[in-house]
Amino acid sequence: MIRQFELLEQVKAYDPGADEDALNRAYVFAMKAHGVQKRASGDPYFSHPLEVAGILTKYKLDSASIVTALLHDTIEDTPATLEDIEHHFGKEVARLVNGVTKLTRIELQSDHATQAENFRKLVLAMSEDIRVLLVKLADRLHNMRTLHHIEEPEKRRRIATETMDIYAPLAERIGMQEMKNELEDLAFAEINPDVRDSILARLDFLRKQGGDLVARIITQLGATLAEAGIKAAVVGREKTPYSVWRKMWHQEVGFERLSDIMGFRVIVDSVEECYRTLGVVHSAYAVVPDRFKDYISTPKPNGYRSLHTGVFGPERQRIEMQIRTREMHEVAEHGVAAHWIYKQGAGRTDGRQYRWIRELLDILETAAGPEEFLEHTKLEMFRDQVFCFTPRGDLINLPRGATAVDFAYAVHSEVGDNCVGAKINGRMMPLRTQLGNGDQVEIITSKAQTPSPTWERFVVTGKARSRIRRFIRSKERDQYVQLGRAILDRAFREEGYEFSNKALEGVLKVFKMGDADDLCADVGAGHHTGRDVVEAVFPGTRKKKGKDEKVVPLASARTRKAKKKGKGAAIPIKGLIPGMAMHFAMCCYPLPGDRIVGIVTTGKGVTIHTIDCETLESQAETPERWLDVAWEMDSDSLDVHVARVYLTVLNEPGSLGNLSTVIAKNEGNISNLKITERSREFFDMVIDIEVRDVKHLTNIIAALRATPVINSVERARG
Repeated sequence: MIRQFELLEQVKAYDPGADEDALNRAYVFAMKAHGVQKRASGDPYFSHPLEVAGILTKYKLDSASIVTALLHDTIEDTPATLEDIEHHFGKEVARLVNGVTKLTRIELQSDHATQAENFRKLVLAMSEDIRVLLVKLADRLHNMRTLHHIEEPEKRRRIATETMDIYAPLAERIGMQEMKNELEDLAFAEINPDVRDSILARLDFLRKQGGDLVARIITQLGATLAEAGIKAAVVGREKTPYSVWRKMWHQEVGFERLSDIMGFRVIVDSVEECYRTLGVVHSAYAVVPDRFKDYISTPKPNGYRSLHTGVFGPERQRIEMQIRTREMHEVAEHGVAAHWIYKQGAGRTDGRQYRWIRELLDILETAAGPEEFLEHTKLEMFRDQVFCFTPRGDLINLPRGATAVDFAYAVHSEVGDNCVGAKINGRMMPLRTQLGNGDQVEIITSKAQTPSPTWERFVVTGKARSRIRRFIRSKERDQYVQLGRAILDRAFREEGYEFSNKALEGVLKVFKMGDADDLCADVGAGHHTGRDVVEAVFPGTRKKKGKDEKVVPLASARTRKAKKKGKGAAIPIKGLIPGMAMHFAMCCYPLPGDRIVGIVTTGKGVTIHTIDCETLESQAETPERWLDVAWEMDSDSLDVHVARVYLTVLNEPGSLGNLSTVIAKNEGNISNLKITERSREFFDMVIDIEVRDVKHLTNIIAALRATPVINSVERARG
């Protein structure tokens, strides 16, 4: 355990102007507050905050951060209060201690929802002051170093998994590579100890077999650079077991095929010498293809800068090299702490200066709850990246596999919401196109465009996914409200009553709803029927039994009385977006022009079927779920719908060509084709065709039936 004078000396060594009095008072305050408390290891509890403070001194943090580390558990685990902290150490330290304490309180609970809430609070706290994250990371690092003292295996595994999923990526995001590596390896030792032991044994074997190989390579590299007049420090390092395992897993290769188990760093004095060194190395040794990366001209989001290359170096060893300046090396190892703003006395830093934190805050605003926020931010804290450019040359960092839609949302949320197309390297490409390193992307927007629900299937960034889901949620609710109002209006009219918001106000408490729109949305989503609400508003109402309760007359969609009024009794489905409040049945594939009926499904809204769909028989016992619905499509609408047909085609050369030609000539488009059975004479197949309406499909079927190679064509009916 560090002694008081040792801690003070460590801080004064890098910050002669540190607040010595505050550090001494914090040491004594924390020691007295924790008193005789013990940790799981049996050590005095005070040893933990002291070790956390010691970790932060290695990163040369300011006095307020060290004081916060000493006090970070006092509010939670001792009689001390936040007011005591503020009284003795000031508002700044009290705010930092309070930020860390809030996280610790929730972290003690193991439920997944509380873990998500914990992370949400962490993002909010570090957006105000990044030092909260630094203290929290040091706290987690010491807890991981002493994890083996916890007896319950489940608790150890939960803490290790949380460290791997959240804290190690956060350490990487602020550039604290050394801390990230240790957190990952300590978590890996708990989660997968057998694999880690196996990798350690292999590394140890290589070490013994190679003898002083690393030292020899360092000597030869140094000599090669010295001959070229470059003054450089060359150091060698071995990857951590977790880093080795991750490369084996991602690259799907065995241990023997890894090229960068040994890495070498060449540290020079200037950026110019970095590129000179690269030229000398590439001239002296054969280059490994596709291993060069320039993170100096295109830094990583966490500020990391370096040149990476792979060569067959001295003694024909395949090695990875990183070439950087001393300043770059400090940033690579210590991240944000390497250029700590407090050293210059510029006051507190604002975490919002980091773009990735701003993006996490954007996600926080759009996520439905803490668990969805945690899901999206895990996507956001990616490792493998591609670097793309806007037409003006601005650099956008994205995860590997990102699409043009991800790029659009990375530029700006509104650009993503309104994007209709993308030019990638000057060519129009689909929005789902995956981007590569160096791509120049121009996003084409339209104010009339809104996010498509289908985008969620292929976007990979948390920001894009959260914005799309937010739009879907808001639009879905609007559609449920619209549909619910139509259902209630019809239910009220059938009983001879007039529907209004005022009629609903008296039963809101019955249904536990806040307002009339909430109740309408609930009816539209199928959680309650229109009959349920009518019964609640007018108790004792009983619908007369008669023909109007049967489905077929209802689905004929127009009564004589309704025609006289000039208004149909059917609920129009115009304006409802498929996939939200309304779904087209995948059994009968209804089209504009079909006689249709709607089935209200709990939580999904209305599913539209054709009136002759065979699957409707299974719904006969729940007539209250049936709705009379009708198409209201514009005659010049460009909307396409999918129709399914079953075909039997002659098994002879050219049959499929003839089939597709006939469909294309009749302005149809094949969206899916599946051969279900094949014999010597015939193919049986299912084809999905994009058409405008029933008339369009009828024309295509007639043309297919007139084709000699087609034996039979039938439309799907359920």
